[in-house]
Amino acid sequence: MADSDSTLSAPLAARPLSSSKENITPVSAKIAELNESRSELLTRIQSLKQDLQSWRSKLDTQVKIYRDELLEVKKSLNVEVEQLRSEFQELRTTLQQQQEDVTASLRNLELQDASGSAVESVVASKEEGPTGEHKSPVKENNRLSDN
Repeated sequence: MADSDSTLSAPLAARPLSSSKENITPVSAKIAELNESRSELLTRIQSLKQDLQSWRSKLDTQVKIYRDELLEVKKSLNVEVEQLRSEFQELRTTLQQQQEDVTASLRNLELQDASGSAVESVVASKEEGPTGEHKSPVKENNRLSDN
């Protein structure tokens, strides 16, 4: 049995050597194909890196432009807000002045009404005379014009 094992092992040992020579050619083709694929992938990666850098640069530029535009809009809005505040303050001052004028006019009218009532009561008492008799305004006017 030992003899049969040795005869079997010899053809088996010969087979791998012949098959390894056959496999060497396809392996070198595979290695060359993998190297070519690797080169293509590295080229694509480099291209993607360049595209990414370009995209970042464009994005940075756009962000700067938008930031500048927003700052200009902010300044413009702040100016408009200040103008509105100023105009509202002027309106407030004008309304307060008008309110004070109306209040003063109403007070003057009340005083005039009160003094008018007092004058009317004084005139009425003069017309009645000291004895309570009613004097005619025509006679009073004649007396005044005689003096």
